[in-house]
Amino acid sequence: MLNIVLFGPPGAGKGTQSKNLINKYKLVHLSTGEMLRAEIAAGTEMGAKADALISKGEFVDDQMVIDLISSEIDKHKGGNGFVFDGFPRTTAQAFALDELLQGRSMHVNGMIALEVPKAKLMERLTLRGQDSGRADDASMAVIEKRITIYHNLTKPVADFYEAQGKLFGIEGLGSFDEVFGRISNVVDAF
Repeated sequence: MLNIVLFGPPGAGKGTQSKNLINKYKLVHLSTGEMLRAEIAAGTEMGAKADALISKGEFVDDQMVIDLISSEIDKHKGGNGFVFDGFPRTTAQAFALDELLQGRSMHVNGMIALEVPKAKLMERLTLRGQDSGRADDASMAVIEKRITIYHNLTKPVADFYEAQGKLFGIEGLGSFDEVFGRISNVVDAF
């Protein structure tokens, strides 16, 4: 089973490259962002709590996200594996993911970290906000906050996987196909 953590700051291209990974390797896409947006759209209690945080550019509670991931893993036990997109975002979530997978006789094969300069991230997120209407891409202040939170809280997750020899940095600039070619070279070596 192939389990990949697709990692990078907001706007790095995780969602786009996840689609390519899913199609090529027949993996299940587990995007915490998509799962939480679905909860918000459905008007659930979890969605209301998540919306209050996300609209301010803040993270959702670790346990809420871990519960969502655990449930989705159990729904897709017979698949080829998973692409974790937007998860783990904290070191506590990385430990929890390892425990969840180990309890199911699985493991993370590697973390693919998309590396994109901040100026390009800001440009991509601003454009995405204009096209999508997403609240977390609606203002420069929220975008700036999200990138700051990423560097302060999320980037240390890379250290967790680097210590396990599972961190693979990939340049996230270039055409979709160029970036995916770099990703595929890493995945094919797992």
